[in-house]
Amino acid sequence: MALPETTADLLRKLSKELSRMRALLIDRYPNARNSLRIMLSSMGVTAVHNAGSSAEVLRQVRAHSFDIILSDYQLEDGRDGQQLLEELRQQHLVPLSTVFFIITSERGYHNVVSVAELAPDDYLIKPFTADELHGRLVRTIYKKRFFAQLYEHLDNGAFALALATCERLLAQDSGFLLDALRLKGEILNTLGRHAEAQNVYQQVLAQRVVPWARMGLAFALRGQQQLAEAEALGQSLVDEFPEFTAGYDFLAEVREEMGKSEEAQEVLLRAAAISPKNSTRQRMVGDVAARNNDLPTAEKAYGKVLERRRGSSLKNIDDYTNLSRVMVDRGHTTAARQITDELRRDWRGSRQGEFAALVMESLCANKEGDPAKARQAVEKALLLNDALKDEGKTSGLSQKLTLDLAQACLATGDEASARGILRQVAAENHEDRHMIANVQGIYARAGKEEDGQALLAEVGKEIVDLNNRGVLAARRGDVEGSVKLLMEAAERVPNLQFLINATKAIFTLLDIKGWDPALARRGLRYLQMAQAKDLRNARVISARELYQRVARKYGVAIVSLANAHRQGEEPGG
Repeated sequence: MALPETTADLLRKLSKELSRMRALLIDRYPNARNSLRIMLSSMGVTAVHNAGSSAEVLRQVRAHSFDIILSDYQLEDGRDGQQLLEELRQQHLVPLSTVFFIITSERGYHNVVSVAELAPDDYLIKPFTADELHGRLVRTIYKKRFFAQLYEHLDNGAFALALATCERLLAQDSGFLLDALRLKGEILNTLGRHAEAQNVYQQVLAQRVVPWARMGLAFALRGQQQLAEAEALGQSLVDEFPEFTAGYDFLAEVREEMGKSEEAQEVLLRAAAISPKNSTRQRMVGDVAARNNDLPTAEKAYGKVLERRRGSSLKNIDDYTNLSRVMVDRGHTTAARQITDELRRDWRGSRQGEFAALVMESLCANKEGDPAKARQAVEKALLLNDALKDEGKTSGLSQKLTLDLAQACLATGDEASARGILRQVAAENHEDRHMIANVQGIYARAGKEEDGQALLAEVGKEIVDLNNRGVLAARRGDVEGSVKLLMEAAERVPNLQFLINATKAIFTLLDIKGWDPALARRGLRYLQMAQAKDLRNARVISARELYQRVARKYGVAIVSLANAHRQGEEPGG
Protein backbone atom coordinates (compact mmCIF):
# COMPACT_ATOMS: atom_id res chain seq x y z
CA MET A 1 0.00 0.00 0.00
CA ALA A 2 1.61 3.27 -1.09
CA LEU A 3 0.99 6.62 0.51
CA PRO A 4 -0.90 9.16 -1.59
CA GLU A 5 1.55 11.48 -3.29
CA THR A 6 0.41 14.79 -1.84
CA THR A 7 -1.12 16.23 1.28
CA ALA A 8 -4.04 17.40 -0.84
CA ASP A 9 -4.88 13.80 -1.70
CA LEU A 10 -4.88 12.91 1.96
CA LEU A 11 -7.05 15.90 2.83
CA ARG A 12 -9.64 14.95 0.24
CA LYS A 13 -9.77 11.35 1.49
CA LEU A 14 -9.91 11.99 5.22
CA SER A 15 -11.00 15.57 5.92
CA LYS A 16 -14.68 14.62 5.87
CA GLU A 17 -14.07 12.11 8.66
CA LEU A 18 -12.71 14.78 11.02
CA SER A 19 -16.20 16.13 11.63
CA ARG A 20 -17.20 12.79 13.16
CA MET A 21 -14.25 12.71 15.59
CA ARG A 22 -14.02 13.60 19.28
CA ALA A 23 -10.95 15.46 20.58
CA LEU A 24 -9.39 16.11 24.00
CA LEU A 25 -7.15 19.15 24.54
CA ILE A 26 -4.69 19.00 27.46
CA ASP A 27 -2.98 22.22 28.58
CA ARG A 28 -2.53 24.09 31.84
CA TYR A 29 -3.62 27.35 30.22
CA PRO A 30 -7.25 27.96 29.13
CA ASN A 31 -6.17 30.40 26.40
CA ALA A 32 -3.95 27.76 24.79
CA ARG A 33 -6.80 25.25 24.84
CA ASN A 34 -9.14 27.82 23.33
CA SER A 35 -6.73 28.49 20.45
CA LEU A 36 -6.54 24.78 19.69
CA ARG A 37 -10.32 24.47 19.88
CA ILE A 38 -10.70 27.22 17.28
CA MET A 39 -8.21 25.46 14.97
CA LEU A 40 -10.05 22.17 15.27
CA SER A 41 -13.39 23.86 14.73
CA SER A 42 -12.11 25.33 11.46
CA MET A 43 -11.53 21.80 10.17
CA GLY A 44 -14.91 20.51 11.33
CA VAL A 45 -14.01 18.97 14.71
CA THR A 46 -16.69 20.28 17.06
CA ALA A 47 -16.82 17.55 19.75
CA VAL A 48 -13.95 19.02 21.78
CA HIS A 49 -13.25 18.41 25.49
CA ASN A 50 -10.73 20.19 27.73
CA ALA A 51 -8.42 19.14 30.55
CA GLY A 52 -6.11 21.38 32.55
CA SER A 53 -4.68 18.70 34.81
CA SER A 54 -3.77 15.02 34.80
CA ALA A 55 -6.63 14.28 37.18
CA GLU A 56 -9.07 15.85 34.73
CA VAL A 57 -7.52 13.84 31.89
CA LEU A 58 -8.23 10.63 33.80
CA ARG A 59 -11.84 11.66 34.39
CA GLN A 60 -12.34 12.52 30.73
CA VAL A 61 -10.81 9.36 29.23
CA ARG A 62 -12.82 7.17 31.61
CA ALA A 63 -16.02 8.90 30.52
CA HIS A 64 -15.40 9.21 26.76
CA SER A 65 -13.59 7.59 23.85
CA PHE A 66 -11.38 10.06 21.98
CA ASP A 67 -10.16 9.90 18.39
CA ILE A 68 -7.68 12.76 18.87
CA ILE A 69 -5.72 13.93 21.93
CA LEU A 70 -3.50 17.01 21.79
CA SER A 71 -1.34 17.42 24.89
CA ASP A 72 1.13 20.11 25.88
CA TYR A 73 4.52 18.65 26.82
CA GLN A 74 4.69 20.35 30.24
CA LEU A 75 1.87 19.27 32.55
CA GLU A 76 0.79 20.88 35.79
CA ASP A 77 2.00 18.11 38.12
CA GLY A 78 5.58 17.89 36.86
CA ARG A 79 4.95 15.05 34.45
CA ASP A 80 5.28 15.45 30.72
CA GLY A 81 2.93 14.53 27.90
CA GLN A 82 4.90 11.44 26.96
CA GLN A 83 4.73 10.07 30.51
CA LEU A 84 1.00 10.78 30.57
CA LEU A 85 0.52 8.82 27.35
CA GLU A 86 2.49 5.91 28.76
CA GLU A 87 0.29 5.82 31.87
CA LEU A 88 -2.91 6.04 29.81
CA ARG A 89 -1.79 3.17 27.60
CA GLN A 90 -0.64 1.02 30.54
CA GLN A 91 -4.04 1.45 32.17
CA HIS A 92 -5.81 0.73 28.87
CA LEU A 93 -7.59 4.08 29.03
CA VAL A 94 -6.58 5.13 25.51
CA PRO A 95 -6.52 2.66 22.60
CA LEU A 96 -3.65 2.58 20.13
CA SER A 97 -6.02 3.83 17.43
CA THR A 98 -6.30 7.23 19.18
CA VAL A 99 -4.17 9.98 17.61
CA PHE A 100 -1.93 11.45 20.33
CA PHE A 101 0.12 14.58 19.57
CA ILE A 102 2.50 16.33 21.95
CA ILE A 103 2.82 20.10 21.65
CA THR A 104 6.14 21.66 22.66
CA SER A 105 8.33 24.68 22.13
CA GLU A 106 11.24 24.44 19.70
CA ARG A 107 13.67 24.23 22.61
CA GLY A 108 11.53 21.56 24.28
CA TYR A 109 11.32 19.67 21.00
CA HIS A 110 15.10 19.38 20.77
CA ASN A 111 15.18 18.14 24.37
CA VAL A 112 12.59 15.42 23.90
CA VAL A 113 12.26 14.30 20.29
CA SER A 114 15.74 12.77 20.13
CA VAL A 115 14.90 10.50 23.03
CA ALA A 116 11.28 9.71 22.19
CA GLU A 117 10.33 6.06 22.09
CA LEU A 118 7.89 6.93 19.30
CA ALA A 119 5.07 6.71 21.84
CA PRO A 120 3.37 9.91 20.62
CA ASP A 121 2.18 9.89 17.03
CA ASP A 122 3.80 13.25 16.36
CA TYR A 123 5.17 16.47 17.86
CA LEU A 124 3.81 19.92 17.06
CA ILE A 125 6.30 22.75 17.55
CA LYS A 126 4.90 26.07 18.74
CA PRO A 127 3.83 28.18 16.99
CA PHE A 128 1.96 26.25 14.29
CA THR A 129 -0.94 27.02 11.99
CA ALA A 130 -4.30 25.34 11.54
CA ASP A 131 -3.13 24.10 8.14
CA GLU A 132 -0.07 22.47 9.69
CA LEU A 133 -2.23 20.78 12.32
CA HIS A 134 -4.70 19.67 9.66
CA GLY A 135 -1.99 18.13 7.49
CA ARG A 136 -0.39 16.29 10.40
CA LEU A 137 -3.73 14.94 11.58
CA VAL A 138 -4.79 13.45 8.26
CA ARG A 139 -1.37 11.89 7.70
CA THR A 140 -1.50 10.29 11.13
CA ILE A 141 -5.07 9.09 10.62
CA TYR A 142 -3.89 7.40 7.41
CA LYS A 143 -1.15 5.65 9.35
CA LYS A 144 -3.64 4.60 12.04
CA ARG A 145 -5.79 3.00 9.34
CA PHE A 146 -2.77 1.11 8.01
CA PHE A 147 -2.06 -0.39 11.45
CA ALA A 148 -5.74 -0.63 12.54
CA GLN A 149 -5.96 -4.42 12.72
CA LEU A 150 -2.59 -4.71 14.46
CA TYR A 151 -3.61 -2.08 17.03
CA GLU A 152 -6.90 -3.89 17.68
CA HIS A 153 -5.05 -7.14 18.39
CA LEU A 154 -2.62 -5.36 20.74
CA ASP A 155 -5.43 -3.61 22.61
CA ASN A 156 -7.12 -7.00 23.09
CA GLY A 157 -3.89 -8.67 24.24
CA ALA A 158 -3.87 -11.01 21.23
CA PHE A 159 -0.11 -10.85 20.70
CA ALA A 160 0.23 -13.92 18.47
CA LEU A 161 -2.34 -12.48 16.04
CA ALA A 162 -0.65 -9.09 16.31
CA LEU A 163 2.70 -10.62 15.36
CA ALA A 164 1.18 -12.38 12.33
CA THR A 165 -0.44 -9.10 11.23
CA CYS A 166 2.86 -7.28 11.73
CA GLU A 167 4.66 -9.76 9.45
CA ARG A 168 2.01 -9.20 6.78
CA LEU A 169 2.36 -5.42 7.02
CA LEU A 170 6.15 -5.62 6.85
CA ALA A 171 5.81 -7.34 3.48
CA GLN A 172 4.03 -4.27 2.10
CA ASP A 173 5.73 -1.16 0.71
CA SER A 174 4.05 1.28 3.08
CA GLY A 175 6.58 3.87 4.15
CA PHE A 176 6.04 2.69 7.74
CA LEU A 177 8.93 0.22 7.92
CA LEU A 178 10.52 1.55 11.13
CA ASP A 179 7.16 1.72 12.90
CA ALA A 180 6.40 -1.87 11.93
CA LEU A 181 9.83 -3.06 13.08
CA ARG A 182 9.41 -1.24 16.39
CA LEU A 183 6.06 -2.95 16.93
CA LYS A 184 7.47 -6.33 15.94
CA GLY A 185 10.33 -5.98 18.42
CA GLU A 186 7.99 -4.95 21.22
CA ILE A 187 5.63 -7.86 20.53
CA LEU A 188 8.48 -10.38 20.50
CA ASN A 189 9.85 -9.04 23.79
CA THR A 190 6.37 -9.18 25.30
CA LEU A 191 5.96 -12.81 24.20
CA GLY A 192 9.30 -13.68 25.79
CA ARG A 193 10.90 -14.35 22.39
CA HIS A 194 13.87 -12.18 23.27
CA ALA A 195 16.43 -13.63 20.84
CA GLU A 196 14.12 -12.84 17.92
CA ALA A 197 13.49 -9.35 19.31
CA GLN A 198 17.25 -8.85 19.56
CA ASN A 199 17.60 -9.58 15.84
CA VAL A 200 14.89 -7.03 14.98
CA TYR A 201 16.48 -4.24 17.02
CA GLN A 202 19.94 -5.01 15.65
CA GLN A 203 18.46 -4.74 12.16
CA VAL A 204 17.12 -1.27 12.99
CA LEU A 205 20.35 -0.11 14.67
CA ALA A 206 22.37 -1.21 11.66
CA GLN A 207 20.48 1.44 9.68
CA ARG A 208 20.21 4.27 12.22
CA VAL A 209 20.83 4.90 15.91
CA VAL A 210 17.49 5.52 17.59
CA PRO A 211 17.04 5.33 21.37
CA TRP A 212 13.90 3.18 21.26
CA ALA A 213 15.80 0.46 19.36
CA ARG A 214 18.70 0.65 21.84
CA MET A 215 16.20 0.33 24.69
CA GLY A 216 14.41 -2.58 23.01
CA LEU A 217 17.72 -4.37 22.50
CA ALA A 218 18.60 -3.87 26.17
CA PHE A 219 15.23 -5.39 27.18
CA ALA A 220 15.90 -8.35 24.89
CA LEU A 221 19.32 -8.94 26.45
CA ARG A 222 17.88 -8.70 29.95
CA GLY A 223 15.19 -11.22 28.98
CA GLN A 224 17.97 -13.64 28.00
CA GLN A 225 19.64 -13.08 31.39
CA GLN A 226 22.55 -11.27 29.76
CA LEU A 227 22.44 -8.74 32.58
CA ALA A 228 25.98 -7.36 32.21
CA GLU A 229 25.37 -6.65 28.51
CA ALA A 230 21.96 -5.12 29.27
CA GLU A 231 23.51 -2.93 31.98
CA ALA A 232 26.26 -1.72 29.63
CA LEU A 233 23.71 -0.89 26.93
CA GLY A 234 21.50 0.91 29.45
CA GLN A 235 24.50 2.91 30.65
CA SER A 236 25.42 3.92 27.10
CA LEU A 237 21.82 4.94 26.51
CA VAL A 238 21.71 7.40 29.42
CA ASP A 239 25.21 8.65 28.62
CA GLU A 240 24.35 9.46 25.00
CA PHE A 241 20.73 10.53 25.64
CA PRO A 242 20.78 12.03 29.16
CA GLU A 243 17.21 13.38 28.86
CA PHE A 244 15.84 9.89 28.17
CA THR A 245 14.59 9.23 31.71
CA ALA A 246 13.06 5.82 30.90
CA GLY A 247 16.62 4.63 30.28
CA TYR A 248 17.54 5.42 33.88
CA ASP A 249 14.54 3.45 35.16
CA PHE A 250 15.58 0.44 33.10
CA LEU A 251 19.20 0.68 34.21
CA ALA A 252 18.13 0.87 37.87
CA GLU A 253 15.95 -2.24 37.50
CA VAL A 254 18.82 -4.20 35.93
CA ARG A 255 21.23 -3.12 38.66
CA GLU A 256 18.81 -4.17 41.40
CA GLU A 257 18.46 -7.53 39.64
CA MET A 258 22.25 -7.79 39.74
CA GLY A 259 22.31 -7.01 43.46
CA LYS A 260 23.70 -3.50 42.92
CA SER A 261 20.98 -1.76 44.90
CA GLU A 262 23.05 1.27 45.91
CA GLU A 263 24.05 1.88 42.28
CA ALA A 264 20.39 1.49 41.30
CA GLN A 265 19.47 4.20 43.79
CA GLU A 266 22.14 6.51 42.40
CA VAL A 267 20.77 6.07 38.86
CA LEU A 268 17.22 6.87 39.96
CA LEU A 269 18.41 9.95 41.84
CA ARG A 270 20.01 11.20 38.62
CA ALA A 271 16.71 10.71 36.77
CA ALA A 272 14.80 12.43 39.57
CA ALA A 273 17.18 15.41 39.33
CA ILE A 274 16.34 15.73 35.61
CA SER A 275 12.59 15.44 36.30
CA PRO A 276 12.20 16.43 39.97
CA LYS A 277 8.41 16.80 39.94
CA ASN A 278 7.70 13.33 38.59
CA SER A 279 5.78 11.64 41.40
CA THR A 280 6.08 8.12 39.99
CA ARG A 281 9.86 8.28 39.86
CA GLN A 282 10.11 9.90 43.29
CA ARG A 283 8.18 6.91 44.64
CA MET A 284 10.69 4.61 42.94
CA VAL A 285 13.51 6.53 44.64
CA GLY A 286 11.75 6.17 47.98
CA ASP A 287 11.24 2.44 47.50
CA VAL A 288 14.84 1.64 46.58
CA ALA A 289 16.21 3.96 49.30
CA ALA A 290 14.01 2.24 51.90
CA ARG A 291 15.30 -1.16 50.74
CA ASN A 292 18.84 0.21 51.10
CA ASN A 293 17.98 1.48 54.60
CA ASP A 294 18.80 5.02 53.45
CA LEU A 295 15.91 6.40 55.44
CA PRO A 296 16.68 10.16 55.04
CA THR A 297 16.59 9.82 51.23
CA ALA A 298 13.45 7.66 51.41
CA GLU A 299 11.70 10.19 53.65
CA LYS A 300 12.61 13.06 51.34
CA ALA A 301 11.39 11.20 48.23
CA TYR A 302 8.13 10.01 49.79
CA GLY A 303 7.55 13.52 51.12
CA LYS A 304 7.80 14.89 47.58
CA VAL A 305 5.31 12.30 46.37
CA LEU A 306 2.75 13.27 48.99
CA GLU A 307 3.34 16.96 48.35
CA ARG A 308 2.75 16.55 44.59
CA ARG A 309 -0.29 14.29 45.00
CA ARG A 310 -1.95 16.16 47.88
CA GLY A 311 -5.45 17.20 46.84
CA SER A 312 -5.21 15.26 43.58
CA SER A 313 -7.41 12.39 42.46
CA LEU A 314 -4.12 10.59 41.68
CA LYS A 315 -3.25 10.24 45.37
CA ASN A 316 -3.47 6.86 47.08
CA ILE A 317 -3.22 5.54 50.62
CA ASP A 318 0.38 4.38 50.11
CA ASP A 319 1.44 8.01 49.59
CA TYR A 320 0.72 8.57 53.29
CA THR A 321 1.79 5.22 54.75
CA ASN A 322 5.11 5.11 52.87
CA LEU A 323 6.11 8.42 54.42
CA SER A 324 4.70 7.61 57.85
CA ARG A 325 6.47 4.23 57.95
CA VAL A 326 9.88 5.78 57.25
CA MET A 327 9.26 8.50 59.84
CA VAL A 328 8.45 5.85 62.45
CA ASP A 329 11.60 3.89 61.56
CA ARG A 330 13.62 7.09 62.03
CA GLY A 331 11.97 7.75 65.39
CA HIS A 332 10.08 10.81 64.09
CA THR A 333 6.79 9.69 65.61
CA THR A 334 5.33 13.18 66.06
CA ALA A 335 5.72 13.86 62.33
CA ALA A 336 4.41 10.36 61.52
CA ARG A 337 1.29 11.05 63.59
CA GLN A 338 0.74 14.29 61.68
CA ILE A 339 0.82 12.37 58.41
CA THR A 340 -1.58 9.79 59.87
CA ASP A 341 -3.96 12.59 60.92
CA GLU A 342 -3.75 13.96 57.39
CA LEU A 343 -4.54 10.49 56.05
CA ARG A 344 -7.66 10.30 58.21
CA ARG A 345 -8.75 13.78 57.13
CA ASP A 346 -8.15 13.29 53.40
CA TRP A 347 -9.72 9.80 53.35
CA ARG A 348 -12.64 10.60 55.65
CA GLY A 349 -15.41 8.05 55.13
CA SER A 350 -13.04 5.48 53.63
CA ARG A 351 -12.70 2.34 55.75
CA GLN A 352 -9.51 1.46 53.86
CA GLY A 353 -8.14 4.84 54.93
CA GLU A 354 -9.16 4.24 58.56
CA PHE A 355 -7.55 0.79 58.47
CA ALA A 356 -4.27 2.28 57.24
CA ALA A 357 -4.40 4.99 59.90
CA LEU A 358 -4.92 2.42 62.67
CA VAL A 359 -1.92 0.38 61.49
CA MET A 360 0.31 3.46 61.45
CA GLU A 361 -1.07 4.53 64.82
CA SER A 362 -0.09 1.17 66.31
CA LEU A 363 3.45 1.40 64.92
CA CYS A 364 3.81 4.94 66.31
CA ALA A 365 2.57 3.93 69.77
CA ASN A 366 4.90 0.94 69.89
CA LYS A 367 7.87 3.13 68.89
CA GLU A 368 6.91 5.58 71.67
CA GLY A 369 6.87 2.78 74.25
CA ASP A 370 3.10 2.70 74.77
CA PRO A 371 2.20 -1.00 74.28
CA ALA A 372 -1.41 -0.61 75.49
CA LYS A 373 -2.23 1.99 72.83
CA ALA A 374 -0.34 0.01 70.22
CA ARG A 375 -2.30 -3.16 71.04
CA GLN A 376 -5.63 -1.29 71.06
CA ALA A 377 -4.98 0.18 67.62
CA VAL A 378 -3.84 -3.09 66.06
CA GLU A 379 -6.85 -4.99 67.45
CA LYS A 380 -9.16 -2.45 65.78
CA ALA A 381 -7.13 -2.76 62.58
CA LEU A 382 -7.46 -6.57 62.58
CA LEU A 383 -11.24 -6.37 63.04
CA LEU A 384 -11.54 -3.81 60.24
CA ASN A 385 -9.28 -5.88 57.98
CA ASP A 386 -11.51 -8.94 58.50
CA ALA A 387 -14.61 -6.87 57.70
CA LEU A 388 -13.04 -5.51 54.51
CA LYS A 389 -12.08 -9.06 53.47
CA ASP A 390 -15.62 -10.32 54.06
CA GLU A 391 -16.96 -7.52 51.88
CA GLY A 392 -14.29 -8.05 49.20
CA LYS A 393 -12.96 -4.52 49.67
CA THR A 394 -9.26 -5.16 50.22
CA SER A 395 -8.24 -4.54 46.58
CA GLY A 396 -7.25 -0.96 47.37
CA LEU A 397 -4.84 -2.05 50.10
CA SER A 398 -1.22 -2.67 49.17
CA GLN A 399 0.96 -5.57 50.23
CA LYS A 400 3.20 -3.06 52.00
CA LEU A 401 0.34 -2.10 54.29
CA THR A 402 -0.43 -5.76 54.94
CA LEU A 403 3.20 -6.20 56.02
CA ASP A 404 2.84 -3.15 58.29
CA LEU A 405 -0.15 -4.84 59.94
CA ALA A 406 1.93 -7.99 60.50
CA GLN A 407 4.75 -5.93 62.00
CA ALA A 408 2.30 -4.17 64.32
CA CYS A 409 0.91 -7.57 65.41
CA LEU A 410 4.39 -8.95 66.07
CA ALA A 411 5.41 -5.82 67.98
CA THR A 412 2.37 -6.11 70.28
CA GLY A 413 2.88 -9.81 70.98
CA ASP A 414 0.19 -11.20 68.65
CA GLU A 415 2.52 -13.70 67.00
CA ALA A 416 -0.28 -15.92 65.70
CA SER A 417 -1.92 -13.12 63.68
CA ALA A 418 1.46 -11.93 62.42
CA ARG A 419 2.38 -15.44 61.31
CA GLY A 420 -0.92 -15.93 59.49
CA ILE A 421 -0.58 -12.64 57.65
CA LEU A 422 3.09 -13.12 56.74
CA ARG A 423 2.48 -16.70 55.64
CA GLN A 424 -0.20 -15.54 53.19
CA VAL A 425 1.94 -12.67 51.88
CA ALA A 426 4.91 -14.98 51.37
CA ALA A 427 2.78 -17.59 49.59
CA GLU A 428 1.11 -15.07 47.28
CA ASN A 429 4.42 -13.33 46.46
CA HIS A 430 6.94 -16.17 46.61
CA GLU A 431 8.52 -15.02 43.31
CA ASP A 432 8.91 -11.40 44.48
CA ARG A 433 12.35 -11.21 46.12
CA HIS A 434 11.68 -7.75 47.55
CA MET A 435 8.51 -8.96 49.28
CA ILE A 436 10.24 -12.05 50.65
CA ALA A 437 13.09 -9.85 51.93
CA ASN A 438 10.49 -7.66 53.66
CA VAL A 439 9.00 -10.71 55.40
CA GLN A 440 12.47 -11.73 56.56
CA GLY A 441 13.16 -8.17 57.69
CA ILE A 442 10.05 -8.01 59.89
CA TYR A 443 11.10 -11.14 61.76
CA ALA A 444 14.71 -9.96 61.98
CA ARG A 445 13.70 -6.60 63.52
CA ALA A 446 11.66 -8.49 66.11
CA GLY A 447 14.69 -10.66 66.96
CA LYS A 448 12.97 -13.74 65.51
CA GLU A 449 15.04 -14.33 62.39
CA GLU A 450 14.95 -18.12 62.75
CA ASP A 451 11.14 -18.06 62.95
CA GLY A 452 11.08 -16.13 59.67
CA GLN A 453 13.37 -18.58 57.94
CA ALA A 454 11.26 -21.51 59.17
CA LEU A 455 8.07 -19.84 57.92
CA LEU A 456 9.51 -19.20 54.47
CA ALA A 457 10.80 -22.77 54.23
CA GLU A 458 7.36 -24.08 55.18
CA VAL A 459 5.65 -21.86 52.59
CA GLY A 460 8.13 -22.94 49.93
CA LYS A 461 7.43 -26.60 50.63
CA GLU A 462 3.66 -26.07 50.52
CA ILE A 463 3.92 -24.34 47.15
CA VAL A 464 6.05 -27.13 45.69
CA ASP A 465 3.70 -29.81 47.05
CA LEU A 466 0.55 -28.08 45.78
CA ASN A 467 2.04 -27.54 42.35
CA ASN A 468 3.44 -31.08 42.05
CA ARG A 469 0.07 -32.69 42.78
CA GLY A 470 -1.56 -30.92 39.86
CA VAL A 471 1.38 -31.37 37.51
CA LEU A 472 1.67 -35.10 38.28
CA ALA A 473 -2.04 -35.57 37.63
CA ALA A 474 -1.64 -33.89 34.24
CA ARG A 475 1.33 -36.15 33.39
CA ARG A 476 -0.77 -39.21 34.20
CA GLY A 477 -3.30 -37.98 31.65
CA ASP A 478 -5.86 -37.08 34.32
CA VAL A 479 -6.68 -33.65 32.89
CA GLU A 480 -9.87 -33.21 34.90
CA GLY A 481 -8.13 -34.24 38.13
CA SER A 482 -5.30 -31.84 37.34
CA VAL A 483 -7.76 -28.99 36.81
CA LYS A 484 -9.43 -29.70 40.14
CA LEU A 485 -6.13 -29.78 42.02
CA LEU A 486 -4.76 -26.65 40.33
CA MET A 487 -7.97 -24.72 40.99
CA GLU A 488 -7.73 -25.76 44.64
CA ALA A 489 -4.15 -24.47 44.70
CA ALA A 490 -5.17 -21.14 43.11
CA GLU A 491 -7.96 -20.67 45.66
CA ARG A 492 -5.71 -21.49 48.63
CA VAL A 493 -2.66 -19.56 47.38
CA PRO A 494 -3.57 -17.09 44.62
CA ASN A 495 0.01 -16.39 43.57
CA LEU A 496 1.02 -15.76 39.98
CA GLN A 497 2.28 -19.30 39.35
CA PHE A 498 -0.89 -21.04 40.56
CA LEU A 499 -3.23 -18.58 38.84
CA ILE A 500 -1.47 -19.15 35.52
CA ASN A 501 -1.35 -22.93 36.00
CA ALA A 502 -5.07 -23.09 36.83
CA THR A 503 -5.97 -20.87 33.87
CA LYS A 504 -4.00 -23.00 31.43
CA ALA A 505 -5.35 -26.26 32.86
CA ILE A 506 -8.95 -25.04 32.56
CA PHE A 507 -8.67 -23.92 28.95
CA THR A 508 -6.70 -27.02 27.98
CA LEU A 509 -9.58 -29.10 29.37
CA LEU A 510 -12.14 -26.97 27.49
CA ASP A 511 -10.11 -27.40 24.32
CA ILE A 512 -10.40 -31.19 24.71
CA LYS A 513 -13.89 -31.61 26.19
CA GLY A 514 -15.80 -28.65 24.76
CA TRP A 515 -16.81 -25.22 26.02
CA ASP A 516 -18.31 -25.00 29.51
CA PRO A 517 -19.41 -21.38 30.29
CA ALA A 518 -19.20 -21.79 34.08
CA LEU A 519 -15.70 -23.29 33.97
CA ALA A 520 -14.62 -20.68 31.41
CA ARG A 521 -15.75 -17.89 33.73
CA ARG A 522 -13.65 -19.37 36.49
CA GLY A 523 -10.63 -19.57 34.18
CA LEU A 524 -11.17 -15.96 33.15
CA ARG A 525 -11.34 -14.91 36.80
CA TYR A 526 -7.97 -16.54 37.48
CA LEU A 527 -6.56 -14.94 34.34
CA GLN A 528 -7.79 -11.52 35.38
CA MET A 529 -6.25 -11.97 38.85
CA ALA A 530 -2.93 -12.93 37.22
CA GLN A 531 -3.10 -9.88 34.96
CA ALA A 532 -3.67 -7.65 37.99
CA LYS A 533 -0.41 -8.96 39.44
CA ASP A 534 1.72 -8.65 36.29
CA LEU A 535 -0.04 -7.67 33.07
CA ARG A 536 3.08 -7.86 30.88
CA ASN A 537 4.42 -11.15 32.24
CA ALA A 538 5.15 -13.54 29.36
CA ARG A 539 3.47 -16.44 31.21
CA VAL A 540 0.31 -14.38 31.75
CA ILE A 541 0.29 -13.48 28.07
CA SER A 542 0.75 -17.14 27.14
CA ALA A 543 -2.28 -18.06 29.27
CA ARG A 544 -4.33 -15.32 27.63
CA GLU A 545 -3.30 -16.53 24.17
CA LEU A 546 -4.51 -20.04 25.08
CA TYR A 547 -7.87 -18.68 26.27
CA GLN A 548 -8.33 -16.68 23.08
CA ARG A 549 -7.42 -19.61 20.84
CA VAL A 550 -9.89 -21.95 22.56
CA ALA A 551 -12.65 -19.31 22.56
CA ARG A 552 -12.17 -18.75 18.82
CA LYS A 553 -12.27 -22.51 18.23
CA TYR A 554 -15.79 -22.69 19.68
CA GLY A 555 -16.99 -19.39 18.23
CA VAL A 556 -17.27 -17.77 21.66
CA ALA A 557 -16.92 -13.98 21.84
CA ILE A 558 -13.55 -13.07 23.35
CA VAL A 559 -13.74 -10.93 26.45
CA SER A 560 -11.41 -7.95 26.45
CA LEU A 561 -9.90 -8.49 29.89
CA ALA A 562 -8.31 -5.02 29.82
CA ASN A 563 -11.73 -3.43 29.31
CA ALA A 564 -13.31 -5.64 31.95
CA HIS A 565 -10.61 -4.51 34.39
CA ARG A 566 -11.14 -0.89 33.43
CA GLN A 567 -14.89 -1.07 33.98
CA GLY A 568 -14.73 -3.30 37.04
CA GLU A 569 -16.77 -5.99 35.31
CA GLU A 570 -16.83 -9.71 35.98
CA PRO A 571 -15.55 -11.41 32.83
CA GLY A 572 -18.09 -13.64 31.17
CA GLY A 573 -17.90 -16.58 28.82
